[in-house]
Amino acid sequence: MTHDAILIIDFGSQVTQLIARRVRETGVYCEIHPFQSAGAAFARLKPKGVIFSGGPASVIDAGSPRAPQSVFDAGVPILGICYGQQTLSTQLGGKVEGGHAREFGRADVEILKASPLFDGVWEVGGHYPVWMSHGDRVTACRPASGRRRVSENAPFAIAGDEARNLTPPCSTREVVHTPDGAKLIANFVHKIAGPSGDWTMAAYRKEMVEKIRAQVGKGRVICGLSGGVDSAVAAVLIHEAIGEQLTCVFVDHGLMRKNEAADGGRPVPAPLQHPAGACGCGRKVHRRAGGRGRPREEAQDHRPAVHRGVRGGGQEDRGGADFLAQGTLYPDVIESVSFSGGPSVTIKSHHNVGGLPERMHMKLVEPLRELFKDEVRALGRELGLPERFVGRHPFPGPGLAIRLPGGVTREKIAILQEADAIYLDEIRKAGLYDKIWQAFAVLLPVQTVGVMGDGRTYEFVCALRAVTSVDGMTADFYPYDMAFLGRAATRIINEVRGVNRVVYDVTSKPPGTIEWE
Repeated sequence: MTHDAILIIDFGSQVTQLIARRVRETGVYCEIHPFQSAGAAFARLKPKGVIFSGGPASVIDAGSPRAPQSVFDAGVPILGICYGQQTLSTQLGGKVEGGHAREFGRADVEILKASPLFDGVWEVGGHYPVWMSHGDRVTACRPASGRRRVSENAPFAIAGDEARNLTPPCSTREVVHTPDGAKLIANFVHKIAGPSGDWTMAAYRKEMVEKIRAQVGKGRVICGLSGGVDSAVAAVLIHEAIGEQLTCVFVDHGLMRKNEAADGGRPVPAPLQHPAGACGCGRKVHRRAGGRGRPREEAQDHRPAVHRGVRGGGQEDRGGADFLAQGTLYPDVIESVSFSGGPSVTIKSHHNVGGLPERMHMKLVEPLRELFKDEVRALGRELGLPERFVGRHPFPGPGLAIRLPGGVTREKIAILQEADAIYLDEIRKAGLYDKIWQAFAVLLPVQTVGVMGDGRTYEFVCALRAVTSVDGMTADFYPYDMAFLGRAATRIINEVRGVNRVVYDVTSKPPGTIEWE
């Protein structure tokens, strides 16, 4: 990649990925790197600007994280957020103190002086709501720094240093959750750092096609189509690069949604239908389904059979494939290298981010490795994929196993498939599918007594979930009306033997929480 870039140095904040999303939305490429490796990343990227994320540490403590000195020596604009503000101030000779009143949540700030960061957002003398998250606070900046914004418990809520181009401003609080926070970040990127906004999916498509061709050469690639957006987009992009050197396989692991493994429902985009094969390992999975453990353990038990299916290509010969295509996304990469001890350190266990096991004798091709989920959808549209592939709700890699807490059995798989199919059917009939980011049913490990007609039943509880989101990093429940929920619940109870009660989950997913599904 040769784009102008912004470097985000991660100090362990749970919202670092959201900062990156706001930067990418401005049409500028950015990367996240933990503070330990930020020096090397800075030298490689030569970024036009740097953002310091927040984090759980206190700069007052000995050995707390610091930014590399090379970033300061280069004189590029720097934006510090929360902990990033405090280490920025400390490393420039300012002062940070603890023991004052803490600010968590909503606060009001007063704008004291104009700054390019505020253009079109805040005016001097105005009071504006922001979101604060700090226990320590900056009490003194280096002499050349001027206060731009104050709050009740943060005398240097924003401070700037135009003389050294450290940014006006050089620091701000939790701008990600502040009203108009995206505009503040856009102002920093374009009015202060000033990179060219050349981050487009058209450019990415062209560059990645060339990269795939260079990596694969005359080799062969095998790709397992899971039915999800990521594998479909990755496969079409690879096919554009190397054509018949790609073999796609749809693996039926026995845990797909209803009818998805049937020929008519198989999720194979048109450009791939000719070389695509099918491999069934559902029987092996079902034989292992004894309902012994937790969902994640059960799902991982099924993976060896799935992996053998992909490696075998569903054929007598896998065609001598040298590479395995995988739909790794940028959040997977970020989480695999997050600095130790931070809230974002979880690694998604269903991705081989560090490479494949040596016994497979294959290398990975990961054409989506630098993209967020919504960027993958944009790339799919750029490639001309139909909306039924691009707009498809995310589906977990281990399939329905992860939606069967309390153990996976053949009976429970069948019950969940039926309930899930009815739920999605009602969503489509109501014209809501494209308004919801993800919707699914979960068969809870709870059985209740119910009365149906003149008989008593003792059957499972089915939970319905629907969330709105852009990239899956934050989510809120979809506000169905009661008429819809009544229709969906009535159909499930009447048509699915094994379910006598339906509940709706209204849990939100707060910013930065990492959820394995």
